[in-house]
Amino acid sequence: MKIGLIIYGSLETMSGGYLYDRKLVENLRSQGDTVEIISLPWRNYFSHLTDNFHFRLPRGFDILIEDELNHPSLLAAHSQPYPCPVISIVHNLRSSEKRPEWQNIFYRTIERRYLRTIDGFIFNSPTTRSAVSTLIGDSVPYVIAAPGGDRLGTLTPERIRTRAAESGPLRLLFLANVTPLKGLDVLLKAICDCHLTVSVDVVGSLTVNSKYAKEMQRFVMVNGLQSTVHFHGILDGTALVEKLQQTQVLVIPSFYEGFGIAYLEGMAFGLPAVGTTAGAIPRLITDGENGFLIAPGDSEILAKRLHQLASDRGLLTQLSLNARERFDEFATWEKSAESIRNFLLQMIKEK
Repeated sequence: MKIGLIIYGSLETMSGGYLYDRKLVENLRSQGDTVEIISLPWRNYFSHLTDNFHFRLPRGFDILIEDELNHPSLLAAHSQPYPCPVISIVHNLRSSEKRPEWQNIFYRTIERRYLRTIDGFIFNSPTTRSAVSTLIGDSVPYVIAAPGGDRLGTLTPERIRTRAAESGPLRLLFLANVTPLKGLDVLLKAICDCHLTVSVDVVGSLTVNSKYAKEMQRFVMVNGLQSTVHFHGILDGTALVEKLQQTQVLVIPSFYEGFGIAYLEGMAFGLPAVGTTAGAIPRLITDGENGFLIAPGDSEILAKRLHQLASDRGLLTQLSLNARERFDEFATWEKSAESIRNFLLQMIKEK
């Protein structure tokens, strides 16, 4: 197949959605397919809308894939018939995220218009499929291909038990870009409220939303948490693996996730996850079994859950082992990519 993939910026951008796209491209190319990346410049949402005055879909492909993130740039480009199927990868609808409802009404209107022009969908979870179905119905072909969590390796049950039983401060990992959506402020408030001796590693971009990141760093300074909370910026590869091996609990109190790759990668290393009831997170975390679920923004309950894990290492051990078992229930990146490739071939055949 000759495939075009439209994205914003670089495929090497560090986020769950870009990781999904990157792993898909790697696997398609490994099967002998040609994948050409068509990159549009990163700007703000309203600037992206101006792309409609000049951007047109490139030709010469057997199938064209668009990351749904690019939807504001592609409305006019879809106004004319296109010779091959156009597929959209939906990681997370913008209109599903936490913001004032009047803003989401605006975003929902634009996303609905875009989604109605698509020939087929690649969804990362039933949650994103449901969100799209709510906007445009169920008449368009699709495949649900959950992300894999196996790119960084795993940890054995023996090492997981040993780590959970280690004394000292409870070691927490916040593994996400530092933006309001991911809820670092909720975690920091919980740490202040629970009066526990913990250690927190914050691993994720400090530049995606630099204003918010600076607010979080200032909160740490004002509340005397400098020896407790450590900002590392983006880590990957060996450096990230080391954090996953050393940490005892993954905490990302996100206000919404279309899937939540970070939770699954943490579970590969036996990390019980504390997340929220929003979006697809409950599909990964079973409350009290392999982690805990809290209501979005509920720092008080989060503080209680952290205290519970710190004071009961037997519970921590069991949840850690259960998290590792939960990871085994998911497909690998290779299997997910295989199901997507089969879907693309079928869409080309039926065009």
